[in-house]
Amino acid sequence: MTIFEQKGGILVRIPHFSLADTLDCGQCFRWETEDNRTFRGCHNGHFLTVSQKTSCPSQGETEVFFHNTSRGEFEEVWRPYFDLDTDYQAMQQVFRNDPTLSLACDYAGGIRILRQEPWEALCSFIISQNNNIPRIKGIIGRLCEAFGEQTPKGFTFPCPQRIASLTLDDLSPLRAGFRAKYILDAAQKVAGGEIDLAAVASMPIDEARKTLRTIHGVGPKVAECALLFGFYRLEAFPVDTWIKKVLKFYYPDGFPDFAVPDGGVAQQYLFHYVRNHPLPA
Repeated sequence: MTIFEQKGGILVRIPHFSLADTLDCGQCFRWETEDNRTFRGCHNGHFLTVSQKTSCPSQGETEVFFHNTSRGEFEEVWRPYFDLDTDYQAMQQVFRNDPTLSLACDYAGGIRILRQEPWEALCSFIISQNNNIPRIKGIIGRLCEAFGEQTPKGFTFPCPQRIASLTLDDLSPLRAGFRAKYILDAAQKVAGGEIDLAAVASMPIDEARKTLRTIHGVGPKVAECALLFGFYRLEAFPVDTWIKKVLKFYYPDGFPDFAVPDGGVAQQYLFHYVRNHPLPA
C-alpha cells in the first residue's frame, strides 16, 4: 500500500480492494452511493466521501481517494476502519485449498471486514433481523436524526446512554416495530454496565456469544454479525438463508477446518458469491 497526500485529500494505492463490494455487502448501513464508485458515510462521528478511482487488473492494484481528509485523520480513523493493513491475500491463499472458496475469492476477494464501532454494529444488527437493507437504513437514519448529535456534516449514531434514557413511546417514530424493545434493552444493558462491550471484544468467542445473547432479541445470527462486524472477531460465522444453502449444497460434511480461524471473511466471500451465482440445479 502506498499513500499520497494530494490537494483535496488522500490517495491510496492498494492491491485487491473493492470499495463497492466492501460497503455494499450487508456489513454496514450508513453508506450511500449514486454511481457505485463514490460513497458517502459515517463512522464513529467521522464523516467521509471516498471514491474508487482506477484499477490495474494486471497488478491487482486500485486507487482509492479519501476526499477532504488529512493524513492524520486517514491514519487514525480510516486506515483501521477499512482494515487496510491486514493481508487478505494470505487468507485467500489458505481458502483456495477449497474449490468453492477459490471461486468465491475470485469473485468477492476485494471485500474487507470493516472495523466498526461495537455499539453501532450491535444496534444495527438488532434492527436488521427479519428486515431488508432499505428499511434497515431508514430506521437507522431516523434513529440518528432523532437522537444522535447534529454536526455540520450530518447526524452521529446515538450512544447507548442516550437511548437507555428513552421509552418505547419515544422510539415509536422510528417505525422499528418489535425491534424497538430489543434496541432499548440492549442500550440499558450496555449503559448500565451489565454488558461491557470492551470486555466482549477480548472474551473467548463462546463466552462473547453467550454474553450478547443475554440481550432480548439477540439470537445466534445477530450475535455472530455483531461479533464479526462490530468486534472484528474473524472467527464469527453468521448463518442466514444464503449461507444455509451454501453449507447444505457445498459442505454437507462440514465447513473446512482450515478456514475456520478466519471463517467470517470466508463467509463474506461466499455470501457475496452465492447471491450473484445461483446454486447448480
